Amino acid sequence: MRVIAQRVSNASVIVKGDLVGKIGYGLLLLVGFTNDDTVEDIVWITKKVVNLRIFDDDFQKMNLSLKEVAGDILLISQFTLFASTKKGNRPSFIASAKSDKAKDLYLKTIIEIEKVLEKPIQTGVFGARMQVSLTNTGPTTIIIDSKNKE
Repeated sequence: MRVIAQRVSNASVIVKGDLVGKIGYGLLLLVGFTNDDTVEDIVWITKKVVNLRIFDDDFQKMNLSLKEVAGDILLISQFTLFASTKKGNRPSFIASAKSDKAKDLYLKTIIEIEKVLEKPIQTGVFGARMQVSLTNTGPTTIIIDSKNKE
């Protein structure tokens, strides 16, 4: 499981011309899954994301977590996070989880984040073509991978 976490002052997602998710201050999370991802990956990533100290304290130092600043989350599924560009110029997505498994993991991720964050989150629409807009503050962008726990 891989997540790109972007600290934002606002973010939104549109599907077929309709606004389906919108947040103010918080995190835009792009999430992708592989075929060997499990609930354990979701639990680990969720704990890491919610407690990651990437929000400014009163001294403009990254010292506060999403939970501490009462920030929001916009979660977007993105199978292209596991693209391989090793051969040629056309990316391969063979490492990405198949649609049924990825959707199941995505739905479980929503449930786990809401449980840990203790409030509802905003989401895109799984498998849909989406237009995602954001204002990345900092800019701050962190890559988190459950198989490469750095």
